[in-house]
Amino acid sequence: MTTITDTEATTLEATPSYEGANIRTWIGFKHFMYLVEAAVLEHFRDNELGARELYHRHGVGLEIVDSSVQLPHVLEVDDDLEVVVEPATRQKPGHGAAFTARILIRKSDDKVLALKGKVRVALIAEKDAPASEPAPSAVSGLVLDEVAALADADETALPISDGQDAADVLAPQGSGAYLWSWRAPYFYCHYSDRVQHSAYVRAMEEVVDHFLHDRGLGVGKMLEERAWIPVVSRARVRLTADAHMEEIVHTVFTVQDFIKDMSYTATFDCYVRRGDRLVRTATGTIMHGYAISRGEKAGTVALLDEDTKKALTGDRA
Repeated sequence: MTTITDTEATTLEATPSYEGANIRTWIGFKHFMYLVEAAVLEHFRDNELGARELYHRHGVGLEIVDSSVQLPHVLEVDDDLEVVVEPATRQKPGHGAAFTARILIRKSDDKVLALKGKVRVALIAEKDAPASEPAPSAVSGLVLDEVAALADADETALPISDGQDAADVLAPQGSGAYLWSWRAPYFYCHYSDRVQHSAYVRAMEEVVDHFLHDRGLGVGKMLEERAWIPVVSRARVRLTADAHMEEIVHTVFTVQDFIKDMSYTATFDCYVRRGDRLVRTATGTIMHGYAISRGEKAGTVALLDEDTKKALTGDRA
């Protein structure tokens, strides 16, 4: 039986979205990840397994459930790109289909690697789907009743007592954690119900923005005063349970470590409250630094001073 993991690589020709050009003509990290998602969808379409057909005939939603990327080179507006996805050599049964991903910038006769990563895709049984014909054999092994089937039971929930709020559990005083809560709008969802992977990618970017402002390191302030702009060299977002439209998603961002005064690593976790539990719906990591955005040193890495590091960790002493 030929499955989706036995197929050839797919190459999508693309250019970055203009929406992502917020500082100079550089493209933000989430648009790298959007390009990978677009190539994954193209791969399934090329194999006659498009997301629309899978939903309307088979009642399943095609979803990226895990995406991990490294970004060794900047993308800019109007870059001519090849986005390549290919089934990974090693597959983990019951955990969807694994793919490798690359973004290549075409420059004259050369190609520059701008992204390398890993992506995992699953088909989620959608409630109230218009049909439920069995999935084709090529993807039948990817079908899951819910996203939580991918996670270990002990990693998906925290207890919360009567009288406690999310901050008491997720960002207690002195922890250095930052909590931001948001309502899951319909335009962050797939198939009328479930919060999609790309929504968490957006949330990862947004929580960083809120976090930096809270710590006195607002993006606009740092641009004006120091010509510094946050840059991302690695990011990962993994789904661990379903979150549903209009649930309140509690997002926790915590700086973990510094690397040679050039960057910091942080964790990203999302929870929804259900009774006496906070259920984790997504988790991730990100590596952030700063680039200088103007002047002779534009594009070079800024070094983190002690005051900046203290602010990032919540140490204001």
